[in-house]
Amino acid sequence: MNEVKSFKLGLLINPVAGIGGSVALKGSDGENVVSQAQALGATAMAVKRTAIALSELVDLAVEIFTYPAEMGADVAQQMGFKVTVLGEIESAATTAQDTRKAVVDLLEQDIDLLLFAGGDGTARDIADVAPEHFTVLGIPAGVKIHSGVYAVTPKAAGKIVAQLVEGKMLTLVQQEVRDIDEDAFRAGRVKAKYYGEMQVPSEHRYLQNVKSSGKEVEELVIADIAADVVEQMQDEVFYVIGSGTTVQAVMQELGLKNTLLGVDLVKNGQLIASDCTANQLLQLTENSDTKIIITIIGGQGHIIGRGNQQLSTELLERVGKENIILIATKTKLNELQARPLICDSHSESLNQKLSGVITVITGYHDKVLYRVGIL
Repeated sequence: MNEVKSFKLGLLINPVAGIGGSVALKGSDGENVVSQAQALGATAMAVKRTAIALSELVDLAVEIFTYPAEMGADVAQQMGFKVTVLGEIESAATTAQDTRKAVVDLLEQDIDLLLFAGGDGTARDIADVAPEHFTVLGIPAGVKIHSGVYAVTPKAAGKIVAQLVEGKMLTLVQQEVRDIDEDAFRAGRVKAKYYGEMQVPSEHRYLQNVKSSGKEVEELVIADIAADVVEQMQDEVFYVIGSGTTVQAVMQELGLKNTLLGVDLVKNGQLIASDCTANQLLQLTENSDTKIIITIIGGQGHIIGRGNQQLSTELLERVGKENIILIATKTKLNELQARPLICDSHSESLNQKLSGVITVITGYHDKVLYRVGIL
């Protein structure tokens, strides 16, 4: 039976986010603003807004990884979630450094998504240490919400995460992190500044609305996927090209001969070896940066173990989940009817490592998150 393990949700709350709003301090950034706001009788709402988001997840298979006390542990435990508490808070009042340290610790837990509550300052702190390709989602709790990484409401944030936990496809988009100069803002001037981008899940219409035959649409989408993959290829990196017609399009985009039912090896846009064996792949890529491009094989959702047995356990372990590039059309994913993808390697520990959420490239600059189950 293909079971799905609990969704590993990272949770991070900036407890003082937005505390200055109700007392007209225009935010919570700055050493003295929090104490000033508290002296004026302000109450932070970040924890309460987080509880609203988490209420959408209470009946789902979610395991929460978080930081102590008001940074996440208190509310998650009170709501009955299975909680793993990491690290410690350095001082009585949390700081930006606590946020950055928590993000680093949470990323080491291989979480599927980081759900955080705060404002633009919190988003900036997270963007400082989290890689752009990692998936996050913000619960709006600050005074200033100029960044595009936040859901429109706390309840909306919870609903988006719930859809992901339930196995629905969510498109991933890069959104800007922006913040304003609070000193200028308090003086009546709005000066927004760009601080980078982070990847967030977004609701998406799964079925394409086009006036063409299904075959023509599928061919166009596969060509778009191939163009996206080739555009992202890096110099001096080996690319193991798996089997299947979707992956074949990548080779066609490169102008290279393809082994439809085999595995090829490419580097710097050149064909290094065709129809490789497992041992050849291990030897040729030894001590080299390597990525693997695969697709769904068959109607049951196999990504490993069907038609690509040349991808040995040793190779997959060496390359790592983060360097597996999975490509498929949304039509192919929809045919699974929300069933998880299947990793059927010869190693149970590897199957475990590859389970959870994986990014699937589904078009040109278009990708979704999908679940990989455990056999």
